[in-house]
Amino acid sequence: MPMLEDPSVKYDAFPPIHLPNRQWPSKVLKKAPRWLSTDLRDGNQSLPDPMTFEEKKAYFHKLVDIGYKEIEVAFPSASQVDFDFTRYAVENAPEDVTIQVLSQCREELIRRTVESLKGAHSATVHLYLATSDCFRNVVFGLSQEESKQVAVKMTKLVRELTKNDPSQSATNWHYEFSPETFSDTNPDYVLEVCEAVKAAWEPSVENPIIFNLPATVEMSTPNVYADQIEYFATHISEREKVCISLHPHNDRGCAVAASELGQLAGADRIEGCLFGNGERTGNVDLVTLGLNLYSQGISPKIDFLDLNSIIDIVERCNKIRVPERAPYGGSLVVCAFSGSHQDAIKKGFNNYSNQLAESGNKNVKWKLPYLPIDPTDIGRTYEAIIRINSQSGKGGSAWVILKNMGLDLPRPLQVDYSKAVQAQAEEKGLELTNAELCVLFEKTYYVGSETPYAYELVDYSVTSAKAGVRSISVDLRIEGQAKTIAGAGNGPISAFSNAVEKDLGISIDVKHYHEHSLGEDSNSKAATYIGAVLKDGLTVWGVGIHEDVSQASFLSLISILNNLHYKK
Repeated sequence: MPMLEDPSVKYDAFPPIHLPNRQWPSKVLKKAPRWLSTDLRDGNQSLPDPMTFEEKKAYFHKLVDIGYKEIEVAFPSASQVDFDFTRYAVENAPEDVTIQVLSQCREELIRRTVESLKGAHSATVHLYLATSDCFRNVVFGLSQEESKQVAVKMTKLVRELTKNDPSQSATNWHYEFSPETFSDTNPDYVLEVCEAVKAAWEPSVENPIIFNLPATVEMSTPNVYADQIEYFATHISEREKVCISLHPHNDRGCAVAASELGQLAGADRIEGCLFGNGERTGNVDLVTLGLNLYSQGISPKIDFLDLNSIIDIVERCNKIRVPERAPYGGSLVVCAFSGSHQDAIKKGFNNYSNQLAESGNKNVKWKLPYLPIDPTDIGRTYEAIIRINSQSGKGGSAWVILKNMGLDLPRPLQVDYSKAVQAQAEEKGLELTNAELCVLFEKTYYVGSETPYAYELVDYSVTSAKAGVRSISVDLRIEGQAKTIAGAGNGPISAFSNAVEKDLGISIDVKHYHEHSLGEDSNSKAATYIGAVLKDGLTVWGVGIHEDVSQASFLSLISILNNLHYKK
């Protein structure tokens, strides 16, 4: 069989930018960029089933509610539906929200586009024209000079219809121009076109022109894109009158990195979609970019505290599921199944809680294993953090019991309970829910059930026979039959154990005892945990919960008796 040719021979390496004194590698992000959501335009056009009018309305209001101030809503010249929705956005946008629309560089389309924005408080007209050799030669058949003249002519038309038209003076007009396929265009030609467009528009420092420098198709590593951005930013004239906007696509899976490096290189604004919806592999993910800033101590100026509600509307309107492993938004990204991960997270939460208590405030810096940001900052509860399956360890299941039942299990009991958890998970073949783990704990240690167990504590009395010796009389119900046992010891627990051995013939040698309160007031219940060593050397654990600490201890011993009875 003939050997197939290596497909790589069809492709050329992307040429680097000559930028010997690049500055972006030594810079750090210090503030959030201006954001543009293009979910309703670029995102919507990429959906197999575009949003309905009602879905677009719901999505628009969600974007406004969480804080986006610039929203690209439609391609109003493309259809009556897009035109009508632009009118809806114009009529319903708060005064501090800028409505942006897109158009090709064609006169009739531009006129229709500007018409859709009539009466807006603040509006951006966005024109695009492909500038790369590939698109100019293959798609449009235009020379470099011809393309530049089209861009200038259409920019002048937008100016004539907007900021130069006295009847449009009530609107704060902005202009954005995209040299489409920027990342595949000679950087000097991009500058030539943009300088000509800027001269035609005549921006000001107060109202700069927006130059969108898109990775229309992601074709290089993020560092090359950053070089392209820095080259543009340091060579365009009147930089103070220019807003550099980035619109990275994700063809190589590097859109987030490209956006962040592009900001270091001089970009002022990022365009993208919630969770990265868009053509092919998508636009850059605005949620990931925003929450990455959180983890660096920078506010994204967008409210992600109720991330689940954002996920809900994106999935409902896009009809595309947010993947379980999507950064931040995925249902699995803040949870751990691995035992070692769970143990580290549990210890991290304990340490963080101790630091908060010691400091007396909530300004302790977040430093937890495996969790770059606090899940509660995106509306996730502890239930989403640790999830239990057959790969989980003792720390995870103990964390679930602590958070759901308030029981802080001692380490040896954690080990004991984890065996029951693993057996149950292996039998089920799926992860165990928090509710299932709590029921399993109650069944394993015979606590909290309304159904009578084999051994029940009815009543008891403790007396001091002589100095250092306690006597106890215990009324039990054993498989429904009443029985009284009696014993003595140097304390209530040892006296109870002595009564069990003397009258029931069961030897219980208490080796582990732990207790804690289940609350902070005087009426709180106490939880006790007793580990007893049997004659064969095995350790059996019991758990007791009661308002009275002594009775809670006796219930732990009853728990041990039930454990022995049912596992004979």
